[in-house]
Amino acid sequence: MTLHRRALLLSVPGALLAAPARALPAAQLQFPRDHGAHPDFRTEWWYLTGHARAGERDFGFQATFFRSRVEPTQDMKSRLAAKQLVFAHAAITDVQGHRLWHDQRIAREGFGIVAAALEDTKVRLRDWSLERQASGYRTRIAAADIALDLHCAPTQPLLPQGRQGLSRKGPRPEQASYYYSQPQLAVTGGLILQGKRFEARGRAWLDHEWSRELLHPEAVGWDWIGMNLEDGSALTAFRLRRADGSALWAGGSFRPPGGAAYIFSPQEVMFSPQRRWTSPRSQATYPVEWIVRTPADFYTVRPVIDDQELDSRASTGAIYWEGLSQLWDSNGRMVGRGYLEMTGYSQRLRI
Repeated sequence: MTLHRRALLLSVPGALLAAPARALPAAQLQFPRDHGAHPDFRTEWWYLTGHARAGERDFGFQATFFRSRVEPTQDMKSRLAAKQLVFAHAAITDVQGHRLWHDQRIAREGFGIVAAALEDTKVRLRDWSLERQASGYRTRIAAADIALDLHCAPTQPLLPQGRQGLSRKGPRPEQASYYYSQPQLAVTGGLILQGKRFEARGRAWLDHEWSRELLHPEAVGWDWIGMNLEDGSALTAFRLRRADGSALWAGGSFRPPGGAAYIFSPQEVMFSPQRRWTSPRSQATYPVEWIVRTPADFYTVRPVIDDQELDSRASTGAIYWEGLSQLWDSNGRMVGRGYLEMTGYSQRLRI
């Protein structure tokens, strides 16, 4: 989400025992420090998604790094103690090829394998990395069938989500995160698919979020969108979902080009499923097309291909849907692109 991040899905069975939850205080985010890691918090992620075009080919791409604090090991003196875990997911949606390609990794921090810098965004898991430089973000991913070498340059100011970066995720005050977005990133660089390199240009969205507790006990998962509109606007909308499909909490924001962001209240956001798709692998059924009501407009969200399900059981333990989608306004015009994420449809999300 993800929430999203944008977005996390950190469910390592038996490994994460949370400290007693407490409400997060309002805070003034400090940069560049808050671009970096926050190892005292239970969960954190940097979530980069986007759309790119190379000639007549369209692609979606995702590079996400998750950090998780392992509470039972924090007082251990051994260098072998796994105090922080880092997970990474990468994916390319080949629109014309009607296929999603993805890979994943997991490792403990240290030993030169994994690092998450404190002073700025600089996350690395072996030869996968995301780093904020003077000119923007650079991500490098090298996997068996896919690779990314992309530069993502800011074209707009940061977008703090919620109340100056403190974003509520449930009815209890401790169910919150510190959360900001960087929409409308200008993308240049290469995408490699099965050894063939495509020089691409496009737009991306980055979420950075960290929290001590996120999900209410009744929440089984979430639905989230982060959309770059063609006129330069930025739209975020999400909802936390109960097992019966009803909304437990909702929120988001809309920022017009050059204007101030309007932060949505829970009552102002509604997700209405329009069409469903069932995965032939997990048998999970996802509402892949939505009408999302916000104060900005009644939008329709449609995937570029239905099958954008990611199986991350080898790293974070979850199966979820995350993919490039189009945004249509209430007049039937395609006005933007971005990512839709849906969790908790295969099984209850545990974080």
